[in-house]
Amino acid sequence: MFKKLDKLILKAFVGPFIATFFITVFVLVMQFFWKYIDDLVGKGLEFTSILELTAYVTATVVTYALPISILISSIMTFGNLGESFELVAIKSAGIPLLRFMRPLLFTSFVISLFAFFIANFIIPVANLKFTTMLYDIRVAKPAFDIKEGIFYDKIPGYAIKVGKKDGDGKSISNIIIYENQYSLQDNIIVAEKGTMSVSDDKKFLEFDLENGWRYQEKGSFNTLQTDYYRLGFKKYKKVLDLSSFDVLKTPDSMFKGSQQMMNVKQLNTSMDSITKSIQAISTDRMEREISSYFLFGKHFSSGWKQGGTRPTKKIKHYLESLPDSVQESVRTRAADKLSLITNSMDLIALDYRLRKEELRSFNTEWHKKFALSFACMVLFLIGAPIGSIIRKGGLGMPLVVAVVFFLIFHLLNMFGEKFVRQDLLSPFAGIWLASYTLLPIGFFLVYKAMNDSALFNYEFYFGRVKRLMQNISFRKISFFNANFKNK
Repeated sequence: MFKKLDKLILKAFVGPFIATFFITVFVLVMQFFWKYIDDLVGKGLEFTSILELTAYVTATVVTYALPISILISSIMTFGNLGESFELVAIKSAGIPLLRFMRPLLFTSFVISLFAFFIANFIIPVANLKFTTMLYDIRVAKPAFDIKEGIFYDKIPGYAIKVGKKDGDGKSISNIIIYENQYSLQDNIIVAEKGTMSVSDDKKFLEFDLENGWRYQEKGSFNTLQTDYYRLGFKKYKKVLDLSSFDVLKTPDSMFKGSQQMMNVKQLNTSMDSITKSIQAISTDRMEREISSYFLFGKHFSSGWKQGGTRPTKKIKHYLESLPDSVQESVRTRAADKLSLITNSMDLIALDYRLRKEELRSFNTEWHKKFALSFACMVLFLIGAPIGSIIRKGGLGMPLVVAVVFFLIFHLLNMFGEKFVRQDLLSPFAGIWLASYTLLPIGFFLVYKAMNDSALFNYEFYFGRVKRLMQNISFRKISFFNANFKNK
């Protein structure tokens, strides 16, 4: 019986989970394209490049899509069971809520492990490939688009003007091509008409020109003896290199040091190195750089304060022991040395602060890999009891409740990460803020669901409000009657 029950619960859960997962992934991917649309439009990207970029983005949003998918699907699953009275039949058979939640709780645990696997091994690689590819797209030039009557200068060494373009996009007329070869002056090609096309490999722009002239001057900058050429032609072919429009292939190593491109093991290694460098700044570097400005710096750690003899004459100020002729120079040298020490201290403090911020960033990324995975369990503990309480299936009420709780989770997660960046909270407190805030709510909802609470039943609250209003009205009538009798 229990095995059949587990199959029933899992079968009711799988369908909504798969549907909501792919819908959520689609929405998050579209959000990415909406955010970076300005960097992608007009770059002449191939379809395979767009698919590759989409695959990297999809991999990076999986850990965000899994928690909300579990939340919505668990509410829908238990809501459908409650709406069809299967939930009532299961409870009437003496099976507690925690028992028929068990298969989905185990499933959520497996999904959490899968989410951690994605976050630890796949997302760092996807982030690295995505960041590198997006950088190449951003620095790439827009795809060439020569317009009528406007000089186009995006191709290095050339400025092109086309008087008119026919409807086929190839036939052109009144063509002017300036060739800037850094010689005496720009070479010029003028033609009445021709055709313009791109080679099959999209690496060259080809002009087949007719009835024109080529003007060219050759010689040296430091002489007036130059040769001027004017060449008339009936047909002339000009080929321009379009390699500058190709998307670059930046090596992955350029962004490999970022914390978002590391797994847990690499983050631990990096944090250990940063911690050691911070300790070196606060101990060795501080003493080494500051003591070098003092002649007695070598005695800082040798107990020099304990030795020596005290002067017989009491001196109020150090300058009193110096001749008047050198006091001004001593003051100047002391002020210069203090200025150097201050600058050195400022640099050390800046380096220390940057190292601490870097350590906080790495620690934040380390906690995010576990927190987002654990969020699958937290949101399931919220979604399952809510579905059994509201007993509504479909995409109406369950979706509204799921969106409300996910917004709470997302806002807490966003605020927590922001507080960590501002050093208002530790990485542990900030990144886990959403989880340890919603987890008690989840246990409370499970308790309410086990006791068949009417927590989300509006009729229950409507009845309470109605009785309250009736009591208030009855008390008002009694009060007025009492006052009327007294009068």
